Amino acid sequence: MPAAIAAAFLVLPLLALLVRVPWSTLPHLLTEPIVGEALRLSLICASAAAGLSMLFGIPLAWVLAHASGPLVNLLRALVTVPLVLPPVVGGVALLAAFGRRGVLGRPLDDLFGITLPFTPIAVVLAETFVALPFLVLTVEGAFRTLDSGYAEAAATLGASRWFTFRTVVLPLLAPAVLAGSVLAWARALGEFGATITFAGNSPGRTQTMPLAVYLAMERDPDAAIALSLILLLVCVLVLLLLRGRWLTGAAR
Repeated sequence: MPAAIAAAFLVLPLLALLVRVPWSTLPHLLTEPIVGEALRLSLICASAAAGLSMLFGIPLAWVLAHASGPLVNLLRALVTVPLVLPPVVGGVALLAAFGRRGVLGRPLDDLFGITLPFTPIAVVLAETFVALPFLVLTVEGAFRTLDSGYAEAAATLGASRWFTFRTVVLPLLAPAVLAGSVLAWARALGEFGATITFAGNSPGRTQTMPLAVYLAMERDPDAAIALSLILLLVCVLVLLLLRGRWLTGAAR
């Protein structure tokens, strides 16, 4: 009985959303320019955030998996903070770091004339901030369970550490990297709080799909439901692919 209640609690809102979809006007709602712009920006920024997560997250996961000590434990705790931190607080933290008066934002503005907040780059940074831990934790777990025998065999044959990592370790980690990347991409696609705080909500410039849903709820609930349907379908598709292929491979 508790399992049925839990399942119903999770599934019922999704079914209610499908029931409330204005199917007759759905094509018209989805062809509005603001929807296309928000969807395009969301897909581009989420993909960029996933790419940055891979670029910087894999080395960080390697450090967390192979190093030890109090500083590493502290670093691991800090890496997981964005998972539980309220997204709005994350946006405020990003402003404190990269805002025009921020720790890094002021030098960037004074020396190079670079302003990050309320730009498309700010969207990518906000989404990377909340998505990076998903990839790091997934890949770190794979590093810890990886059979080191293959890397040791390559080393005895004279392969360099970089060659071994690139040709032996990374292919073995591919399922975990793909799983973590897709999780990071899906999280970035649905990011709201940090984005609206750090990047704003400018249509065609920083307004992603979650922000468009929020704005539509105030003026046109049917449009908000239609936009929510798009995000729901994308997330379900991603999770089905992840569960059916990459997540299963990463668990082996």
